[in-house]
Amino acid sequence: MIPLFLMMFLAVFEYAFLMNGQLTINYATRDAALIAAEAGNAGADGNGDDLADCVILQKIEQDVSAPAAASNISQVQIFWTNADGQPLSATGSVTTFGSASQVADIYTRTGSITCTFADGTSIVVPYTKTRGTYPSADRCNAILGPTEGCVTGHPGIDTIGVQIIYGDSWKTPLHTLIGMMGNGWTLTQSNQMRMEPVL
Repeated sequence: MIPLFLMMFLAVFEYAFLMNGQLTINYATRDAALIAAEAGNAGADGNGDDLADCVILQKIEQDVSAPAAASNISQVQIFWTNADGQPLSATGSVTTFGSASQVADIYTRTGSITCTFADGTSIVVPYTKTRGTYPSADRCNAILGPTEGCVTGHPGIDTIGVQIIYGDSWKTPLHTLIGMMGNGWTLTQSNQMRMEPVL
């Protein structure tokens, strides 16, 4: 009975850590989507680093805290989406995550980016951009006259999404006791929000 009890005890702990990771990245994507909606089309700094993306990535780093670990984030996508959270292509049609036609800025959690704002303040985020087809300058948050839309071809105010891919590793020796292979689970979560309109 004792070995069975110990395995059940460890399973409860593993499940709690796994659920914490899922809830944490869900909260982080929701918070980041809100920041993305408010950041608008901030443009880039003198080095070409996207200021809106830097603020979004900084917020993710702040939100993913213990017992979850921001170091377990493998990828962040900031993407153009419809209201249902489906990624869009440059023509505005629905596509799939990671496809060549997807409009997205994709970051991996390696290296670092330093963004310098107009007032001289700067922030450093531990990411490297691997794809940049959705720069903040192309994001539509403008209401033009009686209609919505932007000169970039977006028919209305953009809905912006943020996706996090997070690797949750084993926290206890349970997987060795029951003979499970692998390093854990890959958790993926995304949230989207309509950009804050500007008159």
